[in-house]
Amino acid sequence: MSVDMNMEILIVDDYRTMLRIIRNLLKQIGFDNVDEATDGSMALKKMREKSYGLVISDWNMEPMTGLQLLKEVRADAKLKSTPFIMVTAESKTENVIAAKQAGVNNYIVKPFNAATLKMKLVAVIGNF
Repeated sequence: MSVDMNMEILIVDDYRTMLRIIRNLLKQIGFDNVDEATDGSMALKKMREKSYGLVISDWNMEPMTGLQLLKEVRADAKLKSTPFIMVTAESKTENVIAAKQAGVNNYIVKPFNAATLKMKLVAVIGNF
């Protein structure tokens, strides 16, 4: 099955510069259909209004963290199958375990480049 390069991707980060960086990396890889949210609650609202093929979310946000967003997504019957990649500056084992237990599809530690992002995307959504 081939990957839809036009699928909607939601990126979530409370740091606008990081949103811009991830958007640009996705564009380098060939994904142009990117939407943004600045915290987990905004992302959840957008996800309930529109279908996304992938979510890339920062862990550390207020008022709703990326982990809380992931748990909400996995608990929602309509959203639970949405591929979800967590981005964080922390590579603590307990964080990785917590994200895995909550149902994350993959995990990226900042900083990262387009090659790393593509590798994680291939692992989650398949070759493109």
